[in-house]
Amino acid sequence: MTPLRPWQIIVGKLLPFALIGLVQVFLVTSIVVFGFRVPLRGSFILLLLLTQLFLLNTLGLGLLVSTVVRTQQQAMMTAAFTLMMPMVFLSGLIFPIENMPRVFQLLTYIVPLRYYATIIRGIFLKGSGLAVLWPEALALLGMGIGILGVAALRFRKRLD
Repeated sequence: MTPLRPWQIIVGKLLPFALIGLVQVFLVTSIVVFGFRVPLRGSFILLLLLTQLFLLNTLGLGLLVSTVVRTQQQAMMTAAFTLMMPMVFLSGLIFPIENMPRVFQLLTYIVPLRYYATIIRGIFLKGSGLAVLWPEALALLGMGIGILGVAALRFRKRLD
């Protein structure tokens, strides 16, 4: 029994991970720009803002997994094998999406990392702005709201 409302518990669970994610963006961007000498041609502020949309998706998926499984070990295995590996393989980071069989090309549209990879490439390598990246941002926003919404509903049911 707790006096906290379900949304307060959800925010309390997700906020630390969101902050860690933003700190990682600073660290990784610093390493890429200063260590590997890859020029950041676009706006760092835009990168931070669009990263928050990607974090909305990943944190929502994490919360959703936590409502499905019972133990931390199950959560780690579920996240690793049913979420992370397919996301990496279907994002276009390892294999070009154009070279995938048509079925897998269609599956990539439900992978948030696909859109975030396009955003990172656009900002870092091309200097793209929101005028170019808005379709990816809109896709991440829609998916993130949907995923987090489903996770929040499942979380609330589980608390009841």
